[in-house]
Amino acid sequence: MQPELSQLGFLEEWKIDQNERGWDDFLLGRVILEHKERYTVSTGQEEWDAEILGNLRYTATSRRDFPAVGDWVALQPYEEGKALIHGVFPRKSILERSAVGKQGEKQIIATNIDYAFIVQSVNRDFSINRLERYLTLCYDSGVEPIVILSKIDLIDGEQAKELVTQVKSRMNQVPVYAISTLTGEGWEPLTHLLETGKTYCLLGSSGVGKSTILNALRGEEKMKTGEISGSIDRGKHVTTHRELVVLESGGILIDNPGMREVGMTDNETGMETTFEEILELAQNCRFSDCSHTEEKGCALLEAVDNGELDPEAYSHFMKLQREKARFEGTVREKRLKDKQQGKLYKRIINAKNKRHD
Repeated sequence: MQPELSQLGFLEEWKIDQNERGWDDFLLGRVILEHKERYTVSTGQEEWDAEILGNLRYTATSRRDFPAVGDWVALQPYEEGKALIHGVFPRKSILERSAVGKQGEKQIIATNIDYAFIVQSVNRDFSINRLERYLTLCYDSGVEPIVILSKIDLIDGEQAKELVTQVKSRMNQVPVYAISTLTGEGWEPLTHLLETGKTYCLLGSSGVGKSTILNALRGEEKMKTGEISGSIDRGKHVTTHRELVVLESGGILIDNPGMREVGMTDNETGMETTFEEILELAQNCRFSDCSHTEEKGCALLEAVDNGELDPEAYSHFMKLQREKARFEGTVREKRLKDKQQGKLYKRIINAKNKRHD
């Protein structure tokens, strides 16, 4: 194995896949940048401008079959600095959301992630509901979430403590760090989290300081950061693509463009983990198919009434459940439509064959 691959997070189990798939003669590399189906792939020693093999393109059944930032791929150089991607290794984790503007479809954010830094600024962006959305995506993907509240220099110390308390009250067991890259407050404990060979992903809206955090972790001004508007106190959107970088600490970090929408998919596992306490309460409902909206004897409604359950947490849980149900309903409709079209196509082919007999 290329010794530099361990610096990019390569696992020995992928060597087995390489052998089983007949890829022993190919280079191994990790996708560090994607732009319109062109990829930059790093082997640890050098970077290649890569595109996928035609056969891989034609056998793909969905966008999920294409490489994404974080993927390990089998690579074959064909001229200086250029290579073909022959295959994608199995992913140990896939961080994805509902595709914007495409009902019933998913969009991959990044792959082979160990930890996600969910970044929110303490000013206009702050929303526990949005944090719960990211949390659900992480849990559904088997990615460990870490919440970072940025720009605490914009508020006083007591306000910062109150926001941390609010987050922890809704998100038990999730680490929360309040930091300021401007003053350095809270920064040192965050840097101690980074482990050699582990992959971290930065998630959050535009202007929350993700690129600034990346700059600080790298110790140099690699990524351009936007100016802050004094009137609205938000950063300009400057990260336009996903990129994987290796830090001097040995940690591997993927920066992402800001996400305006964090749509739910069929996040059953994620919902169960994020809202574990609410779902435990729901087990006490009188009816197994309780909708938790108006039924007499609903444990969730009773918990809201007696102050045991935060009304906002209940409301957000119900909203995400509805989104999840809509996504699943759309997927079922698409599958039924595809099945009907398949039957129609088969009848047409059979009719043509009979005419030729």
